[in-house]
Amino acid sequence: MAILGGASVSAHMPYVLPTSFDVGKGDHVTVESSFAEDAFVPEVAMRDAPFHLLGPDGTRGDVGPVTYLRDLSIFEADLKRDGTYRITTGQRAGRKGMMYRDGEKWVMRGEGGGAAPAGAQSVEVQSMTLADAYVTRGQPTEAPLKPVGTALEIQPVTHPNSISAGSDASFVLLFDGKPLAGADVTLFRSAGVHDGRKVAAQTRSDGAGRFTLKPDDAGTYLVMVRHRAAAPAGAGTPWRSYTYTLAFDAA
Repeated sequence: MAILGGASVSAHMPYVLPTSFDVGKGDHVTVESSFAEDAFVPEVAMRDAPFHLLGPDGTRGDVGPVTYLRDLSIFEADLKRDGTYRITTGQRAGRKGMMYRDGEKWVMRGEGGGAAPAGAQSVEVQSMTLADAYVTRGQPTEAPLKPVGTALEIQPVTHPNSISAGSDASFVLLFDGKPLAGADVTLFRSAGVHDGRKVAAQTRSDGAGRFTLKPDDAGTYLVMVRHRAAAPAGAGTPWRSYTYTLAFDAA
């Protein structure tokens, strides 16, 4: 699945959605993952993703076998100990495409429909996607919230399993472990598919990479950030287009 290509494809975003974000004393959670144009409405199953979890002490663990349907991928994750788990797709490399510079912004070919303007600088780019969600058994713990330190990611300041409707939730946006300033952040509502208010909030990270979101209603939300940057040395393309999402439930 590409985050590159035609206009309909360019709007797609990855997600992971557990059946519960707070399992009480449950011993497992079932998770779906897909690419979607609307938050949590599966359209194309996520394949070739290194699905895994980070346990309450921050160590990496495996998830159960993945079942691939046409619209979504499904797997189970065992929650053997109390604490918080990060359920993640892991960093997934997607297809390659082209983008061009329009003033200060990089634009993916096809996003605005049509070819690059005459004389525009064009470069080859590969899509990179990562989607996270946090699930807690018993009392929340902090270790899985620690950033991995590579590519695009969000470090929660407010514990994701403690977010409530009508209250501010704070985060730090990072790229390769360093604060990323001036990036656009969008918050989507799952209920928006039904009432037409799909976007709950839009903001931008400050000079320290920090941003705050306030979900007005109870329900499930998806935070999405995109960032385009030069690829690491030895990569298959000179540039990469990163998309990161974080799913959470506001009580």
